[in-house]
Amino acid sequence: MSLILVALGVQGCRKTVKKLLHLYSVFTSTVVENGDTTHDVPSSDGNISESKKERLSTSEILDIRKTKYGPSCMLFFEQAPLRIERGSGQYMFDEEGTRYIDCINNVAHVGHSHPRVTEAAVKQMKQLYTNNRYLHDNLPRLVEKITQTMPTDLSVCYFTNSGSEANDLALQLTRMFRHRHDIITLDNAYHGTVTSLQQINPYKWKQVEKETSDMYRSQWVHVVPAPDSYRGKYRDDEYTMEELTDLYVQEVQHVVDDLRGQGRAPAALILESMQSCGGQIIYPLGYLKGIKRIMDECGGLIIADEVQVGFGRVGDHWWAFQQYGADFVPDIVTIGKPMGNGHPVAAVVTTKEISQSFKLPYFNTYGGNPVSCAIALAVLEVIETDGLMENAKIVGNYLMDQMRELASRHQCIGDVRGRGLFCGMDLVLDRTTREPATELAKYIVGKLRYDGVILSRDGPHENVLKFKPPMCFSKQDVDEVITKIDKLLYEF
Repeated sequence: MSLILVALGVQGCRKTVKKLLHLYSVFTSTVVENGDTTHDVPSSDGNISESKKERLSTSEILDIRKTKYGPSCMLFFEQAPLRIERGSGQYMFDEEGTRYIDCINNVAHVGHSHPRVTEAAVKQMKQLYTNNRYLHDNLPRLVEKITQTMPTDLSVCYFTNSGSEANDLALQLTRMFRHRHDIITLDNAYHGTVTSLQQINPYKWKQVEKETSDMYRSQWVHVVPAPDSYRGKYRDDEYTMEELTDLYVQEVQHVVDDLRGQGRAPAALILESMQSCGGQIIYPLGYLKGIKRIMDECGGLIIADEVQVGFGRVGDHWWAFQQYGADFVPDIVTIGKPMGNGHPVAAVVTTKEISQSFKLPYFNTYGGNPVSCAIALAVLEVIETDGLMENAKIVGNYLMDQMRELASRHQCIGDVRGRGLFCGMDLVLDRTTREPATELAKYIVGKLRYDGVILSRDGPHENVLKFKPPMCFSKQDVDEVITKIDKLLYEF
């Protein structure tokens, strides 16, 4: 500081020195919170605002949410919600600086607050942030990057802001292409929040009273059993995998035959490439090829929803549908959540033929804007340069091995399943009957919340512990989480 004063030629003037020292302290003062150094900003009157006075208390946040925010908007750990202040990699930190291993955040795909993603966002926001009706480098670059990861026929993109928008647009594309309205969906499916998707969300119907769910059910929507080989309609303790696969495929054929008898045919069948909310379901190997054959014969399309499972999460491929063989290619693919690492950006990818039939002028204010595209490009780059697909494969296999080892010591673990960093642990009261252990799953998730681990449960019985962490998840994280689950299983 004295060097600055000398340079200004005011070293001998006490009043000036005092004033400059004050100004210097104003603009360089720092506060350290939760291990971070942040700069306070002077208020309009030149005084430093006190960060803690500006921060709402946790009770104030909860009160505002309770009185002025939609009551159906859910929180994790409703009875004791976490106040998360920051994230880094696969970890999140609360207001006290407590670290939590994030086992479920498939939004922060390449890691919370990844510096290169943040840098790309800030750089583009400083330059231009507008809608997509102007020419800009980022949009075509992102189109090229995404289509390079897809089968050749999937060569046309539309950009949206969310997976819900993407799936809604996919339905519009199918209906206009085939001039049909009927849609086939899987039981326990979830595809988004807009009205058109609530109609194809059996997962959501089951969470409310029949009177409410009937508002969303439609005569145009047809539900088939999800091909869950462990606790679905057809189980692997009753049938061989080949028989089981055929039975689930025939369920789709029955719907198509029934529609044909009414002079109708499906516009499309929509499904996640691996079912997430339904309980981390991995389909039998021949299932997707079987239903594709049926849909091709009746002229219907296949929509593969990759919103939760895409972008290299399976480890071996960019997209989960690719694990079922090169000869299975959906007609439309929807992608979202991890695409922006927390920033709202999503897309629909389809064929040239289908896109050319969509005559309705399409405009999305923010879909494909320069900032969203810059962020998505950064995410794709990080996946490649940081070797995150390979990490998903290695750590995912390690997680599966550790869960199997855990199952060898605990009879309450009925099944472990997964691909890459998309895994589930199905908890049961009895391995023979496979009765779901819902309360045990609830106990484990609740206890882990107080032991530095964020995990969730899902499936129609909410008894499946599900893992879909950031792709930078490590073997050390696996060891810590499995050790804590092991301890809780002994205690319960």
